[in-house]
Amino acid sequence: MNKDTVIRVSDLTKRYGEILAVNRIDFEVEKGETFGFLGPNGAGKTTTIRMLTGLSKPTDGKASVLGLDVNSEIARIKKRIGVVPEISNLYDELSAMDNLIFMAQLYGVPSSERVQKAEELLRTFRLHERKDSLFGTFSRGMKRALTVAAALIHDPEVLFLDEPTVGLDVVAARSLRNLISNLRRQGITVFLTTHYLEEADLLCDRVAILAKGRILAIDTPLSLKAKTDKKSLEEAFMKLTGLEPEVLAIEKGK
Repeated sequence: MNKDTVIRVSDLTKRYGEILAVNRIDFEVEKGETFGFLGPNGAGKTTTIRMLTGLSKPTDGKASVLGLDVNSEIARIKKRIGVVPEISNLYDELSAMDNLIFMAQLYGVPSSERVQKAEELLRTFRLHERKDSLFGTFSRGMKRALTVAAALIHDPEVLFLDEPTVGLDVVAARSLRNLISNLRRQGITVFLTTHYLEEADLLCDRVAILAKGRILAIDTPLSLKAKTDKKSLEEAFMKLTGLEPEVLAIEKGK
């Protein structure tokens, strides 16, 4: 494995009874890369993230994150990654600051550093003025931003984002995409799932296009468009999958 490869997947498979959710997929993600999983609901995107972050055991195949095996070394992996699930894992009854402090404790951030790190993240995500407000009082966009901040409290080397902008209004989605772009500039490896074609085109260095648990193509958005002789990622997706863009529930302008 290339020393700069931080995620490596080979023949990864997940079966739920008769349902083949992920079907023998292979890919690698390089250090500092923003890598996107693009596909409709049910394509296997979230299932893949769940296997890579220890929330679900693979049925077959191999996967490693930061050179560590997801089956036998997941505890060590979890200390070095951040995970932003589609549904927030923060607590409505805690303030923004207390949520970050609590997550810092869980990740083993030294007590002397917790408040400073929390303050820095609240400023970065423009939430500092609401640091004492209960999470339950936040708008959906603010909740999403704080959930991303919480996943960064321990300075992870890899950040997993599952459908980061689902349900956000246009302004909140644009703000969160800007934050993701900034993470990339900081050298953090980002693995994100999305069913928004424009989002994948804007954010990702490379994209894997999935349908029915299989990877149909992996390349840069620009190369995917060139290979399919199409001007947009939307048209390239349609040609590669045979699916209409409506299947992705694309929201223009998001």
